[in-house]
Amino acid sequence: MQAKLDLAKAKGLKKSEIKQLQRMMQERIPERSVLSATLAESMAAFSNETGLSLCLVVNRRGQIVNVTVGHPRDVVIPELRGLRHGPGRLSGHRLIYTHNGSLAKNANGPNKEDLQCLARNRLDFLVQILVDPQGEFSRSRGEQTRPVDAIFRAHLLPVRDGNGQIWKVLPPCTVREAENEEFDKVISALEDEFKRVAPRFPIADGEERAVLVGLIQEGQDSWQIEDELDELSQLARTAGATVRGRLTQARLQPDPKFFLGSGKVQELALQIQELGANLVVIDHELSANQQRNLEEALGVKVIDRTELILDIFAQRANTKEGKLQIELAQLQYLYPRLVGQGPTLSRLGGGIGTRGPGETKLEVDRRRIRDRINLLAKETLRIRSYRDTQRRRRITEKLPVVALTGYTNSGKSTLLNALTKSASLVEDKLFATLDPSTRRTVLPDHSPILITDTVGFIRKLPPSLVTAFGATLEEVVVADILVHVVDASHPNVMEQIESVHDALSELQAVDRPMITVLNKADAARHEDLMWLSSQLPNPVVVSARERTGLGRLMDKIQELVQEVCPERSRSTA
Repeated sequence: MQAKLDLAKAKGLKKSEIKQLQRMMQERIPERSVLSATLAESMAAFSNETGLSLCLVVNRRGQIVNVTVGHPRDVVIPELRGLRHGPGRLSGHRLIYTHNGSLAKNANGPNKEDLQCLARNRLDFLVQILVDPQGEFSRSRGEQTRPVDAIFRAHLLPVRDGNGQIWKVLPPCTVREAENEEFDKVISALEDEFKRVAPRFPIADGEERAVLVGLIQEGQDSWQIEDELDELSQLARTAGATVRGRLTQARLQPDPKFFLGSGKVQELALQIQELGANLVVIDHELSANQQRNLEEALGVKVIDRTELILDIFAQRANTKEGKLQIELAQLQYLYPRLVGQGPTLSRLGGGIGTRGPGETKLEVDRRRIRDRINLLAKETLRIRSYRDTQRRRRITEKLPVVALTGYTNSGKSTLLNALTKSASLVEDKLFATLDPSTRRTVLPDHSPILITDTVGFIRKLPPSLVTAFGATLEEVVVADILVHVVDASHPNVMEQIESVHDALSELQAVDRPMITVLNKADAARHEDLMWLSSQLPNPVVVSARERTGLGRLMDKIQELVQEVCPERSRSTA
């Protein structure tokens, strides 16, 4: 295996010092030892002469695979990323590094940042060589007594200890004691223990195990963030992920580089490793740089709330119209997040005008996506025209149109089935219904009406989704009457109502005649229903699942139809 020498953090090294590092790369540690005395002496000598820390990554065969001049946090090599991923396995590599300082001043061994490197990369061992800058070498008896002041070793634990730590720092020892330790047996025993504990965290093939992340900004309470993460958890489960943990941080505003603070990123990395997660979901929209930086720091896939919702819509789109609209929204989201790979991906050609770097791969991708967006935008205009034709036909037939609107999973499809005796898809999931459905039914006076079930709203609905689904959402705008379906049993019912009103305001439909249906009355408290009835316009208490209160709702719709469009109600009666 070819070792890698990383000098990015060391400038001004002498040629002799670089040769010293190159010789060090050729050394090999006995498989049964965590390090050798000669290697420890060479590393200490380098750090003592240059004043720089030195890190070596060693595999279980004792081969040095990486040499980095810098701190453990500076070590980034492919061998530590995803090679032996999972809560029941170690990476098969140890990290040996020097730290300038005496045992008297570093009695506790590796600091938290170094230990986080151990956990983040699931290293077999973290070995710290304390180098006393004031020390001297003594080779008279073939032993090194200084400047190596002490050796610290640390390893991961299968479960957290009594102090909540997932690592253990062993007492300091001498170089000889560390060399004589039966490293192979220690690692074998550790992995056996990890395998014994690992069945608590079974990971199915293809499973996406997620950690949710939220930000507590100024003016927000922690309980609000927990409620928002509960909803994000529902979204993640709807998309097919398994939610294993969550993390929050209080900040005035998101960090421009990582979204979270650097310390919180390290904490998140530990949680990911401990839970064996392979996905992080941020309850906020990330910039392209934030997403890329987080993925590099955490080593797992990172998506934001917008991308998660787009993925759910992509899964739920069944009709050609729905698939077209969601593809447009996804391309609009992807376009600013394309990242180039440099001139090596340029498109070269022959002939005049084609020499040189030409059109880069990034430019080609952007051009193709831009062309596809333009094509899909034209298709959405065609859909809009088609729906306009349908609406004109309804106007010609003088049929009043009632649109069911509301927060996702509030029971709109169940209510449509109950009112029209239809069989639309009903699931206890967010965005179970994506494509609008229109059904014909009759009011108590036997006059016909059309009832349309529209896509549900949600907090922080992605703007690209609103734009792409403009043709579908226009069903709300052009309806004669809106029926706002509310999940009266939800603990955050008022926040959901506010989110729907905000969305209707953006669509300029908030001034439409509206009936508020307090649905799921069978699961709500009577006093809550009474209070909501006093706060909302034209309230009707209903249980679509139990089919109670439907008569009162139809009477209310008939009353409003006669008031809003009397000419239609008379002509169709």
